Amino acid sequence: MPIAHTTSKSKAFIRLSMLIAGAGLTAAAWAAEPAPKDTTANNPLGGKAAAPAAAKAAPGQPRQITWEELVPKDWDPAKEFKGMDLSALDDGDPRANELLMKMQEVSNNAPTNPAMNGTEVKIPGFIVPLEEAKGEVTEFLLVPYFGACIHTPPPPANQILHVVPQKGAKFRAMDTVWVTGKLQTLRNDSMMGVSGYHVSAASVTKYTGGAK
Repeated sequence: MPIAHTTSKSKAFIRLSMLIAGAGLTAAAWAAEPAPKDTTANNPLGGKAAAPAAAKAAPGQPRQITWEELVPKDWDPAKEFKGMDLSALDDGDPRANELLMKMQEVSNNAPTNPAMNGTEVKIPGFIVPLEEAKGEVTEFLLVPYFGACIHTPPPPANQILHVVPQKGAKFRAMDTVWVTGKLQTLRNDSMMGVSGYHVSAASVTKYTGGAK
């Protein structure tokens, strides 16, 4: 399975939220991890390289996008928290909880990219099931990296897609898929996270490491 990474902006924001959540104890564990690689048009999930993608979609075909395109270029989620000394926070410090709550608010209200509204897109990501019926996922969140919303805090709302496939999809939590459909800048608050985008998916297919 390919290793996914989110945008550099969201990556820094997630790192900061994890540090605050652990009042500094998560820092050592995070430092031991390899430096994440940003996604690119040719490598939409990071890690394992994907087949080259066309810059523009053929007429009548969805455009393959990367997660960076969903984030406004002028948005800096960590702006309000720069210069923060996390080492001054002890376990159980109420200030840590206050900061975490503030970061959650910033994350949940992360702005979307209005230029993407109404675009027919194809994007890869990981499944976080919301509703299932007869062994098929009928509603889910699509996230850019493994474990998001389940093993780690949710990414910002502009890095979560609320997907409703036209037909139930036979996938499990954290399976890697391609989602194709019309993208809308429509917020949704679910028990697993706040999404800034909605996709009525024409298809949900297994991710193979390339634009297939």
